[in-house]
Amino acid sequence: MSENILEKIIKKKEEKILNLKRTTNLSSLKELIDKNNTYINFKEKIINNIKNKKFSIIAEIKKASPSAGVIINNYDPVKIASIYDSKNATCLSVLTEEDFFLGNLIHINKIKQKVNLPILCKDFFIDKFQVPLAKSYGADAILIILAGVSESLANELYEEALKLNMSVIIEVHTIEEAKSSLKFKDALIGINNRNLKTLRTDINTTYAIHDVLINHQGPLISESGIKTKDELLELSSKTSIKTFLIGESLLKNLDNNSIFSVL
Repeated sequence: MSENILEKIIKKKEEKILNLKRTTNLSSLKELIDKNNTYINFKEKIINNIKNKKFSIIAEIKKASPSAGVIINNYDPVKIASIYDSKNATCLSVLTEEDFFLGNLIHINKIKQKVNLPILCKDFFIDKFQVPLAKSYGADAILIILAGVSESLANELYEEALKLNMSVIIEVHTIEEAKSSLKFKDALIGINNRNLKTLRTDINTTYAIHDVLINHQGPLISESGIKTKDELLELSSKTSIKTFLIGESLLKNLDNNSIFSVL
């Protein structure tokens, strides 16, 4: 069987982490975390919107992706974050994976110096070490992709993030993953409409999985593939989901995007 994209990304990530662990120690990360005063409660901001019957948009910042190639040539993450902030985005998702998405953790740090919004470190978390590492750069939340980790590793990452007062998005793509995600009671659960093994997107994934998650006490998120305001409104009316993670359709039309008018 041919290797899927997710496996390729994780294999590369394992090499990176091995090298990082040789040059970075946990005590230096703790010092950086203690010095940083920019942290914002990611989950709480979304919960407050839900209580007030408002939509939340987690606006994504990325230069490239394996499915779309390079999305923005003159990539300036701080400028993009400032535009999203001016459009009242609820939170930011910053792609930090270096090889396939051309991201970098330093982008979180730079954005935090200019923009006062909670930030999800959007990466492939496969080692507990990555959690304090992300927080040391200013991240407020991490992503755990159930398709990319074992059950024990998912538990480990989740506990480490909660210990560091970070929010957690547990990302699911199948009914089986959705059922597994319900035990993460303090997490937000993100339904990814993109299959990370094939990179195909299908909004119907949210509809197919939503019923399994209906009793989860934390916020549910529909992620990927949402191109228009009408799609967002239809998704919400059929599922009651009020939180959406949107990337490419915002990045391709930063200045005049009708999706932000729902906020």
